[in-house]
Amino acid sequence: MNPKILIVSPVRNEARHIERVVRSVAAQTLLPARWIVLDDGSDDGTLELLRALESEVPFLTVVERASLLDGARDRLARAAAPRAFNAGLAVTDWREYTHVMKLDGDIELEPGYFADLLARFEADPSLGLAGGVLVEPQADGSMRPIRIPDSHVHGALKLYTRACFEAIGGVQERLGWDTIDEVYARMHGFHARSFKDLVSVHHRPLGSADGTLRGRARHGECAYIAHYGPTWVALRSLKVARTRPRVVSGLAFFYGYLRAAAVRTERVPDPAFRRFVRRELRQRMLGAVVPREVAS
Repeated sequence: MNPKILIVSPVRNEARHIERVVRSVAAQTLLPARWIVLDDGSDDGTLELLRALESEVPFLTVVERASLLDGARDRLARAAAPRAFNAGLAVTDWREYTHVMKLDGDIELEPGYFADLLARFEADPSLGLAGGVLVEPQADGSMRPIRIPDSHVHGALKLYTRACFEAIGGVQERLGWDTIDEVYARMHGFHARSFKDLVSVHHRPLGSADGTLRGRARHGECAYIAHYGPTWVALRSLKVARTRPRVVSGLAFFYGYLRAAAVRTERVPDPAFRRFVRRELRQRMLGAVVPREVAS
């Protein structure tokens, strides 16, 4: 079966980067079948740039939407991205495609990205979602890699097989969606993988220390939503505390978890999901304290 890739890109205020992103997709050696870019209420000229580029890229469809979250201080915490992604997905029937991708409007791909990634899917039928790694440009001209586990895929460039996307029920409109989808994938016999030799450029890196700490607290809230237990979160906080800004990063992570518990933030309402997560965490914690040859 010939691959048919559907890309959905929720974008907002990406005027500085969107043209290079569009041209990087248009230059792929394996072109997508359709690319829906949903502008989520941009006010910096992003939509006008997209309209001009739309006439040059035959598979590009630009959709305009007045943002439902205007004025929100923290759009990530309000799950703006998955909400906009699902709005873009509703424009077409994604079941007509072999693969579904979420691509952010600040990610520049190498020309062979899709061809290389589709070859990985073909070689491994159990691979349900995958992506490359990201680097961010620094002031001195260097590139800083964003380090993630091999078993996790950046939410900015996730590519799903149709079978996996259907099995997991699509993307949930809640904070932590890009961890929840991977748990559901494993529950259905798929696995996720990020490939270190597929490198893309993330053109809008996080900036201030305030943003970093808010992000740590948000990750703690994600852990609560995904039913991670307090023992695991406490241990994870100690590890996070070793990242910059040291100590306070770990405190922010743990605070985010406790705050979510205190206000009773809605968790994934699926008992099977909760049991699966808790079982995985027990296995991981056991593997951390018991040598593999003893555990086997």
